[in-house]
Amino acid sequence: MPIDCPGSSAIPSVPMAAGALLVRLREAVGRRHVLTGEKATLAFRTGYRFGSGPVLAVVQPGSLVEQWRVLRACVDAGVIVIAQAANTGLTGGSTPDGDYDRPVVIVSMRRLDGIRLIRDGSQVVCLPGATLYKLEAMLKPLGREPHSVIGSSCLGASVLGGICNNSGGALVRRGPAYTELALYARVDAGGRLELVNHLGIALGEEPETMLARLERGEFAEADVDPAKDRAACDHGYADHVREIDASSPARFNADPSRLFEASGSAGKVMLFAVRLDTFVKDRTTRVFYVGTNDPAELTALRRAVLGGFAHLPVAGEYMHRDCFDIAERYGKDIYLAIRKLGTDRLPALFAAKARVDAFTRRSRLLPSNLSDRVMQWVADRLPGHLPRRLRDWRDRFEHHLMLRMADDGIEEARSWLAGHFPSATGEVFECSDEEAEAAFLHRFAAAGAAIRYRAVHPEEVEDIVALDIALPRNCEDWLEHLPEEIERPILHKLYYGHFFCHVFHQDYIVAKGTDCAALEQAMLPLLDRRGAEYPAEHNVGHLYEAKPALSAHYAALDPCNMFNPGIGHTPRTARTPTPEGAPSQ
Repeated sequence: MPIDCPGSSAIPSVPMAAGALLVRLREAVGRRHVLTGEKATLAFRTGYRFGSGPVLAVVQPGSLVEQWRVLRACVDAGVIVIAQAANTGLTGGSTPDGDYDRPVVIVSMRRLDGIRLIRDGSQVVCLPGATLYKLEAMLKPLGREPHSVIGSSCLGASVLGGICNNSGGALVRRGPAYTELALYARVDAGGRLELVNHLGIALGEEPETMLARLERGEFAEADVDPAKDRAACDHGYADHVREIDASSPARFNADPSRLFEASGSAGKVMLFAVRLDTFVKDRTTRVFYVGTNDPAELTALRRAVLGGFAHLPVAGEYMHRDCFDIAERYGKDIYLAIRKLGTDRLPALFAAKARVDAFTRRSRLLPSNLSDRVMQWVADRLPGHLPRRLRDWRDRFEHHLMLRMADDGIEEARSWLAGHFPSATGEVFECSDEEAEAAFLHRFAAAGAAIRYRAVHPEEVEDIVALDIALPRNCEDWLEHLPEEIERPILHKLYYGHFFCHVFHQDYIVAKGTDCAALEQAMLPLLDRRGAEYPAEHNVGHLYEAKPALSAHYAALDPCNMFNPGIGHTPRTARTPTPEGAPSQ
């Protein structure tokens, strides 16, 4: 229930001075956790791939109570709040973008990485900074795994970031990240700050007491409501994705059926915790590696699997040969780092890289892309890393599909594939464990390959146009064909994606001197004609325009436009709260 306690904050008619706000923020979290100035805040106010802007401060609370106090101070001051977890988004959704009508405070929740197992591990409660790495590691001894496993586009991605963006993932049976069980704060239409406990856990009535109890785990199993009327995942997706003759996509960020409070909120509320289902880990899996020069063969395979198999795949990842080549060279160090160091060490490795990048950005003597150049120089001098059969399939086939099946589905896939391959244009092999790991690591490395290419070829590359699109479930002509005038300035096209969900990532490395924004705008009508929805899983950020249902969701959550304004090209200006509760422009 919403809690609006006596003395709760409300947006003031006369905003607090910046100096007074900084004093309150330092009192809340300590001086060392309030960053100001261009250099100190640069890494937080610059997006992973896109977006940047000035901020008054970056605040790093160390507890949920501190997070609440920071938010109250910001509401009192009438400033903009941008909540930030891992800052791994690809569309600038958790960083400022240009200038605003009020000062901006980024609240970084990286220190708040707590996770609580509940209901014997069948569910978890995750705090704002919890990462997929930590959650996956915590569940592994229980024989369970989270909604998403490592393989998302950005290393170190947060659990709550996925919920806020209705992010997708590689797992066919689970659909987008989704929950109806969350604990969050919002500012209502009258400008009043309230704490909403829809977590399904009895924590009390006073906000700071509730937040402290949750963080310390001071609640009994009896306090946990089974919450049968609220979902902690998208239970219907496995049936939904099988509807291969439907004219709408299987999943996309702005799907109105999956916009619910925190889910799809894109930072328009301040999240403190979410409650999510976990999943039994498959006993045995096998990977079948399909190569073909005729995309119609993959279409037929997809329709047969989704329309007729008793068992859905665990994953089905597509990669075009050109993407294979770019990933082989420019994703090589990521591949080797995961293979040799393991995923648990990657957050520390990339944190170190981020510190080096922040230092070189501030330096007038060192190039800003120094770390990428060094890492690429080393990678280029290491021996080949991909198994021989993957390389052979690259030479023979343009289109590659990695099909992972589990348990009873393995024999079902093996039998069907044996009846259809080899063909005149395609062939399949069943991977050894080493080949299976290599194939999916290689596909994973493709997500960052364009970024690395841009970093080490600044004299050739203007930028990357990155689209993630969801095609209708009944689409059979899924391979893109660009007009010559659009394709002309593109140096490399990287096509890869989640084939059975019909979600494709399309990264275009664009030649120097090209207007990338204009190029992207020229591409969008082509997608519209194909019935595509976009973005599919990275959310609108500051790159895409929010469609009506998504824009309405944002406005309902944040009627005064205090949180992350301008997201999805929505208005940036404040809406004045009114006593009647209806905001005015």
